[in-house]
Amino acid sequence: MKKITVFVFFLTVLLLSSSVFSAEGVITVLDISQDGIAVLTPQDSKLTFNSGIKVDTGTKGQWPGFVTKGLKWNFSESDALIFDVSNHGAEKIRLHCRLDSPEVDHKTMTGTYTHWFEVEAGQRTQAKVPLPSRLPPQLAEKLFGMRGYPGGVRGQGNVGSAKAFHKDAVVSMVVFLNQPGKETSWTVHGVTAAKGKQAEWSKLSADAFFPFIDKFGQFKYDNWQGKVHSEDELKQNIGKEELDLEKNPSPKDRNQYGGYTAGKKYEVTGQFRVEKIDGVWWFIDPEGCLFWSHGTDCVITGNAVTPITDREFYFEGLPPKDDPVFKACYGTGNWAPHNYYEGRGTYVTFNFTRANLIRKYGSDWQNIHAKLAHQRLKSWGMNTIANWSDRSIYELRKTPYTATINSGGKRIEGSGGYWGKFFDTFSKEFEETVDRNVKNTAAYSADDPWCLGYFVDNEISWGGERSLAVGTITSPADQPAKIVFVNDLKEKYGDIKKLNAVWGTAHADWNALLASTNKPDETKAKEDLDFFHRKVAEKYFSTIHAAIKKYAPKKMYFGCRFAWGNETAIRVSANYCDVISFNKYQRTLTEFKLPEGIDKPVIIGEFHFGALDRGMFHTGLVPTESQEKRAEAYYEYVASALRNPLIIGTHWFQYGDQATTGRGDGENYQIGLLNVCDTPYPETISAVRKVGYNLYDMRLKSGK
Repeated sequence: MKKITVFVFFLTVLLLSSSVFSAEGVITVLDISQDGIAVLTPQDSKLTFNSGIKVDTGTKGQWPGFVTKGLKWNFSESDALIFDVSNHGAEKIRLHCRLDSPEVDHKTMTGTYTHWFEVEAGQRTQAKVPLPSRLPPQLAEKLFGMRGYPGGVRGQGNVGSAKAFHKDAVVSMVVFLNQPGKETSWTVHGVTAAKGKQAEWSKLSADAFFPFIDKFGQFKYDNWQGKVHSEDELKQNIGKEELDLEKNPSPKDRNQYGGYTAGKKYEVTGQFRVEKIDGVWWFIDPEGCLFWSHGTDCVITGNAVTPITDREFYFEGLPPKDDPVFKACYGTGNWAPHNYYEGRGTYVTFNFTRANLIRKYGSDWQNIHAKLAHQRLKSWGMNTIANWSDRSIYELRKTPYTATINSGGKRIEGSGGYWGKFFDTFSKEFEETVDRNVKNTAAYSADDPWCLGYFVDNEISWGGERSLAVGTITSPADQPAKIVFVNDLKEKYGDIKKLNAVWGTAHADWNALLASTNKPDETKAKEDLDFFHRKVAEKYFSTIHAAIKKYAPKKMYFGCRFAWGNETAIRVSANYCDVISFNKYQRTLTEFKLPEGIDKPVIIGEFHFGALDRGMFHTGLVPTESQEKRAEAYYEYVASALRNPLIIGTHWFQYGDQATTGRGDGENYQIGLLNVCDTPYPETISAVRKVGYNLYDMRLKSGK
């Protein structure tokens, strides 16, 4: 039968100078004839040949797409796969590419690597899937405690181990959508791999390679735009930025809060509030002007704090711990929910952000940095100091701010989640912690017109529908929430035999149910689990809402920054929150909407993009190919939010880059508006200004 070769395209790949490989060409990954479809296995999809592999997905599977069979690849000389893909549908799709090594373990997600990319509706695109390298064996055992490693290597723990993903031995490629819930149609026209060459640093012995971080907290073995090579150069950047800020003082038509003075005025209350105007949600500022919150998280002096315990040999020229100038840069930590430092107790840290501020601005660095933060934000077209920021900075009251509150107390032992177990909202400790923390925050902010409102908690573990009820019933007998749940069931059924008949269980009595930690059949117990799952959510939001209205009745409640929220929790939150918050790490918010029937304003608490062309090892949660692409992504994300009538603000995560060698949980993302040397990323700042200076024109046009 006639052989048809999949289209192989030429791509010029941006050279990431810190990568183990640099682009020099492309090689074919898939060479498929019409009956060569036999090397692919459909997953809830129909595969046909149509100038490539056309994939029509169903709605039954979790991950519809296809998986290769019988194919093997050695990508040791490649740093990226390039997918030539068409989306035939009317909505954007997010495709995932998963590569498996022979030792893959999908339970622990070792030996596998997944990357996603988006294809706009009706478009054909050439999408890049970066290939993580394997660390050189002479360095692998000594590099740990990071999410990303030199050369863009990804992993946790011992990335040089046999269980790590090995791109030189790929035995399976899976291309799929993650639970789309609807039929889709797309074509993979071709897949190629960009070839490269080995970076010089990867050839060094361990003795020669370490230390690999310079005195400023930067990767030694690379150069890039904005890298600092001396303290004189660090100080010279002050004058360069002063010229930039003088040239771009602030947008016009803004009042002291950043509200829109050229628009219609509304009721003046002396506080921030929300109002729906002509079908579009807005903040109204204390002077009655339209306000849209354009800001950044973590305006602090500790973005690049990193553990040095067990890793002192990583760092070149660390000052002595008793140095009178730099001793304030040393500290300790014990927060490590993931990665190397998890369970290891207290570790010593060094704050590279603070050290560089001291070198740059001298003894008055704290005051200079605080005042400069406000000046920068105004110049950049931003008007909000968002979550986890330094109180001493936002209490200068030159930029509106959001305050951060945490709940706490006892946890539901049977629950789980990425950041930990869910709060037992029926425990005395939960109520006491909420009351105390809200009261403490309200003491300085309740009547402050510069405070927009309160975020309480962040990315807590709601799980799926019924998860909190299942977690409760599988908890120990002394769990306060479980006692409430069992009492509810006792009141409903009266006789344990009636519950047994419904749940398909055989509990001898109610005490036996209380003592049992067995997971119930979710189908049979669905009605009761749904009821209690909602009851936990009701107790969570109502408790916090009541405390805020008690201590700060003029302030708005912005919710819990949903990252994995289920529909029940979102619906309940709408009954208690003035604004619902989400952390949304994706390309745009064009398709964002709330569950049907909910009409509430929404604020985005976190989003970011990153690239690997400025000395960092990890892009963060949404990768881009370069600083230019990063800037484009920023503009489009915020522009899409401005076009969405529900969304009244976006807050970038975060003000400064994380440490090159990672924080306690290993995160070492290139996600700052500033690098570790307090230098703004010019491309990103240009995009921030582009949207910030046109903020209200863009928003008002979207409502027409």
